[in-house]
Amino acid sequence: MKALWHDLRHYLRTDYRPDLYGATAAWLLLLLAVNYSLDLEDSYIDIYQGRPIWPVLYAGLYALCYYGSVWLWTHFHQRADLWQSRDFWLRSSTALVCYSIYSGFYGHVALSRQLFGGEVFVFLYYCLHNLQSVLTIVLPLYVFYRLVDQRLNPSAFYGMAPKRKGLALYALLLALMVPLITLASFQPDFLASYPTYHDTGANAFFGVPEWVTALVYEFCYGWDFVPTELLFRGFLVIGMSRVMRGPVLPMVVWYCAIHFGRPLGEAVSSVFGGYLLGVLALSTRSIWGGLLIHIGIAWGMELAAFLQKAGR
Repeated sequence: MKALWHDLRHYLRTDYRPDLYGATAAWLLLLLAVNYSLDLEDSYIDIYQGRPIWPVLYAGLYALCYYGSVWLWTHFHQRADLWQSRDFWLRSSTALVCYSIYSGFYGHVALSRQLFGGEVFVFLYYCLHNLQSVLTIVLPLYVFYRLVDQRLNPSAFYGMAPKRKGLALYALLLALMVPLITLASFQPDFLASYPTYHDTGANAFFGVPEWVTALVYEFCYGWDFVPTELLFRGFLVIGMSRVMRGPVLPMVVWYCAIHFGRPLGEAVSSVFGGYLLGVLALSTRSIWGGLLIHIGIAWGMELAAFLQKAGR
């Protein structure tokens, strides 16, 4: 654990500048203010759901957030040469295309209607919605890795190799969340949103106990955090660190933007969580700790809600 705190202090010493961090905070506040005052994502982007322009609009939003923060970093660190880097543009544009298609993907809807005659459409819709990242994020990044980065680092696919370094700290952070999740589970608004699994009659259709379909859904639900960590902490931090000395701050701004359709508090908290996980991923060269926290919290919230509703 001492090594991680040493790495965190070292990163702050090399990357932290009051003017850069202040300007980035102001940029984030502006983005948050515009989104939540205009209801930008829900009212101006998601109204095109299912149309070809939908992922294009997401690409515009994410490009503005990410490249704006990169410009701030290059300006205050006097690294304008980054904009002439072919590797930077290749990596950033790959990430932008992948996540924009992922955000605006709609192919799973038609497939859900076709499978089993659409009789279990709702169950399949939510499962396939969480699994579509295999095609939109994981597979493209793996192809990129094989074609571009494997020769540089043949042993790790953007932090997917498990590392023991930092697991104790990650486990401690997750343990600290348990009482918070427990307290939250007593709140009506929490139980109005969780568990995200709902009885859709799929278990009766397949002739299995409901816990089986619930388990399948929860596996798919947990999987959706894998591509998030892979792209943001793996590709945009570990992968981008080969061409950019300070990849964490721009990643954080984009990571905050993917929470624009959620409550303001969740978007704000993603800034601090994203920064910590980004620095830790850079230190450990692994995203497994972030996965442990992300999936642990998600499943913990599901379990807490199940237990609360079962006790009523």
